[in-house]
Amino acid sequence: MLKTILVALDGSEIAERVIKTLGYLVLSPNTNMILCHVFPAPESEIELPADRPQRGLPQFSYFHIEKQMQSYQERLSVKSELELVTGDPADEIIRLANIYKADLVVIGSRGLTGMNRIVQGSVSTQVMEAANCSVLVVKPARN
Repeated sequence: MLKTILVALDGSEIAERVIKTLGYLVLSPNTNMILCHVFPAPESEIELPADRPQRGLPQFSYFHIEKQMQSYQERLSVKSELELVTGDPADEIIRLANIYKADLVVIGSRGLTGMNRIVQGSVSTQVMEAANCSVLVVKPARN
């Protein structure tokens, strides 16, 4: 039984697909879902605490993401919480999964391949490799 699911959302089109995919899962009413968004830390501030927004971040962006996350929350069939943090996306997703003792992490994939994947990196791959629980990767729609 999945007691806790951590859902990593990045505000892109794939986030909508992740939320839609969650609707296909048959979950217990006791399942708790944690919706998280990670604001990347500026290079010079990487050592700052990741559990709260930092001063250099545009407030509009933070509040826009918070509102978007709340709208996703309203569409879920189970109870949920929001986590908005700052830091390295893969590290923070793994950290939150460990804190909440997640049974499953759900994350979207941008579908990068080849050189783009090498240069930009893949958060979903990093999470799959380092998470202590199962990871469901939602891929973009095929055209």
